[in-house]
Amino acid sequence: MIDDSLRYPIGKFTPPAAYTQEDITAWIADIKALPMQVRNAVIGLTDLQLNTPYRPGGWTIKQVVHHMADSHMNSLIRFKWALTEENPTIKTYHEDKWATQPDYALPVESSLKMLEGIHQHLVALLESFSEAEWNRTFYHPEAQIEISLKRNLGIYSWHGRHHLAHIQNTQF
Repeated sequence: MIDDSLRYPIGKFTPPAAYTQEDITAWIADIKALPMQVRNAVIGLTDLQLNTPYRPGGWTIKQVVHHMADSHMNSLIRFKWALTEENPTIKTYHEDKWATQPDYALPVESSLKMLEGIHQHLVALLESFSEAEWNRTFYHPEAQIEISLKRNLGIYSWHGRHHLAHIQNTQF
């Protein structure tokens, strides 16, 4: 059995009972800071270290970095769908299968650049939201729930910090 502290080093995402402006402001700050934090966490790592799993049976650091770029790219698209369509049903993806594709063998720099661009777009978008836009939703077919954009912001703030902790806590 896998130690949950290795799998979820900052705990699992738990949505708050109510969303405050302080939550939203802090989560946007997390989104803004993440690309540089990830860059700083992997800069200077050797190929051997980048190809080290963050936990037994887990992805390598390189796969985690590439996954973050893919996942946050999907999140940006979900935000935009929810802003431009009425409660759209999102497309889910098999992240485990994405992690075995040939582009995950690329140097992490490609995904670090993606994260920087994606997060620049996300922050510009998120900082412009009205209360009505924060309450817009999309439908997640696997979870079978509607997710508000403020909840999605919380999820992706957590997601970035979650994987950053994987990288930072890896034992080489």
